[in-house]
Amino acid sequence: MNYLKPIYNSLTSILLLILLGVCCKPAELPKPNILWIVSEDNSPFLGAYGDTFATTPNLDKLASKGIIYQNAFAPAPVCAPTRSSIITGVFANSLGTHQMRSYYPIPDSFPFYPTLLREAGYYCTNQSKTDYNTVNRENVWDESSKKAHYKNRKEGQPFFHIYNFTISHESSVHKSIPNDKLRHNPKKVPIPPYHPRTPEMEHDWAQYYDKVEDLDTRVGEVIKELEESGQAENTIIFYYSDHGGILGRSKRFMYESGLRVPLIVYLPEKHQHLAKEMPGSSTDRLVNLLDMGPTALNIIGANIPSHMQGKPFLGKNTEEMKISYGFRGRMDERFDLVRSVRNNEYRYIKNYMPHRIYGQYIEYLWRAPSMKSWEQAYKNGELNEVQSVFWNEKPAEELYKISDDPHNINNLASDPAYAQVLTNMRKECQSWQKEIIDVGFIQEPMIKRISADILRYEYVRKNGFQFDKI
Repeated sequence: MNYLKPIYNSLTSILLLILLGVCCKPAELPKPNILWIVSEDNSPFLGAYGDTFATTPNLDKLASKGIIYQNAFAPAPVCAPTRSSIITGVFANSLGTHQMRSYYPIPDSFPFYPTLLREAGYYCTNQSKTDYNTVNRENVWDESSKKAHYKNRKEGQPFFHIYNFTISHESSVHKSIPNDKLRHNPKKVPIPPYHPRTPEMEHDWAQYYDKVEDLDTRVGEVIKELEESGQAENTIIFYYSDHGGILGRSKRFMYESGLRVPLIVYLPEKHQHLAKEMPGSSTDRLVNLLDMGPTALNIIGANIPSHMQGKPFLGKNTEEMKISYGFRGRMDERFDLVRSVRNNEYRYIKNYMPHRIYGQYIEYLWRAPSMKSWEQAYKNGELNEVQSVFWNEKPAEELYKISDDPHNINNLASDPAYAQVLTNMRKECQSWQKEIIDVGFIQEPMIKRISADILRYEYVRKNGFQFDKI
């Protein structure tokens, strides 16, 4: 029997290794907390994005340890339709919630994403803006108020928390601060080429940079609070703005200035496997804020409902987006109908109401002193060609090459050298609108009548609705 001893010893060793593997298997990671820090109405005016005039040390520090998304975009250049898209994971112009400040209902079968996070065991809190541009629902949040906080969760319960900061909101420049009280020098403030350098424009830009600095201070405070809570090393932090802004031709308008947003994601060491990018890196991959809800669900391993049109950009089974889509409908009291697609090289804009000038009077927008001064300079004949475009009728199509023209002032749509690019982008825009069944072509008074009997999302999916013809 001695000849069996080596075999016996080998089998014993193998069994021992198997048992050790089972017994010493690393413990599963705890579910990560998720913290969203959301600012309002600001483009990437941050040092981390190369803005040397900005004063943003806290966000720059977060970016140095996180991932900077250079090509992050809002689905709409204004808050409520964007927030409607984020909370549902569905484009608002697919749901019929794309007109600013409208409250049409959506299908009951489309849950707001925090409901799904709560079902997965998360304590979900919102501090405190909702503004979903549809009928509010009950039991979406464990808490949603100015006092809502993750510290109120049960012991050991993972949390999802949103801070909504209005510090940089458009209204922050409606009341002018005296020049000698500003921290950023109006005479040195960078101004885009489409704006005239009026005293009011200089002042509003400088005051806006002050407000971004104030926002940064508040971000530093909430990160410090998180660190003091002992939860920092198990919390994934997202910082983003709800859309671009805030001075004329940014918020509400379908350019980089209205749709491009800052997006910084910090993943603590134990959760860095959820991202393809390394800490402290910058990526040019396209991300749309529509993707935020699906990404939160994907991070925690929850199922993403099939009706959601957003795609996760963190976690398992992510996909690289090639195009970011955007829409605009009515803004406050003024109608317009615009759609846009953006890839890594170009932005295409389709104006369905070219007879309406860009600079339609909107009471709230005109509260900014800079807006009034821009209009007056136009009436006085003091503007150059680029600065005057805003006050004219729109072309039916616009095409911009981003690397050469970050401010979107040189329209290439009529340039024969870009005819194929224009054709491709036009087809991409039309294909997207057909895929989501864009309800924006139904006039709003008609939508109101339709909504008395059926939801717009369901109406356009009934037999007989001829989207191609419309």
